[in-house]
Amino acid sequence: MSKSLLAVVVMLAGVVPAHAAEAAPGRVCPVKPTVVLVHGAWADTSSWAGEVAALQRSGYTARAVGNPLRDLTSDAQTVRDFLDTVRGPVVLVGHSYGGSVITNAATGDPDVKALVYVDAAAPAAGENTMQLSGSGSALGGQPETLYDQAAAPGTTAKDLYLKKDVFQNSFAQDLPKTRSAGLWATQRAASTAAFTTPSKEPAWKTIPSWYFIASGDKIIVPGSQRAMAKRAKSKVTEFDGGSHLALISHPEAVTRVIEDAICSLR
Repeated sequence: MSKSLLAVVVMLAGVVPAHAAEAAPGRVCPVKPTVVLVHGAWADTSSWAGEVAALQRSGYTARAVGNPLRDLTSDAQTVRDFLDTVRGPVVLVGHSYGGSVITNAATGDPDVKALVYVDAAAPAAGENTMQLSGSGSALGGQPETLYDQAAAPGTTAKDLYLKKDVFQNSFAQDLPKTRSAGLWATQRAASTAAFTTPSKEPAWKTIPSWYFIASGDKIIVPGSQRAMAKRAKSKVTEFDGGSHLALISHPEAVTRVIEDAICSLR
């Protein structure tokens, strides 16, 4: 297939290849929202360091908010409480489990003008995050082979830490081993309740959304992400390669999708 014909096909399919999104970095958009970024499990706000730096260089206010990783209802409320401190329009971005959090936190918030999902879950009402990893996900094995488990005080839930081989070979496989080893060593625990709490009414039903999908994601597999993006009527960018941590390994490509959402605001 010629490049010109391929371009027509992807445009008709509503999917933008990442190299096309890379054509206009550092765009100046007509509206200057606050970009609020929510990290996922086994991570922290530093996951967004590349995107925050790029957005700040372009003159945007970017805030990465701490996600408690306790259970979906209270995690979403934590983010919603933070959103209440922000004046003006917001573009709300979620990675991985953070996608479930923004799906719940933004519901009914008139200031959230766009949602951006980055290798993320976008559950419908009644679904939980655990259901959405998809067939073939590296998280589909036996828990004892995937996680180091610790008691979570005051609850029957367990705190989960990804085992080193899973983290390096399936979660962050496109990062240098020294970098992924450091991220593994500093990961934050995620409660089992974070993954099993049912989602409530999804914000993507009423708020326009964008979806960044890395083809190398082994945690929430691309097929599952495509299905969630389709039902949310998201504008999709597919990145060739990467991993579940493409937000760290390819922050420029992720930032361009965030800028697509920003530039849609009027």
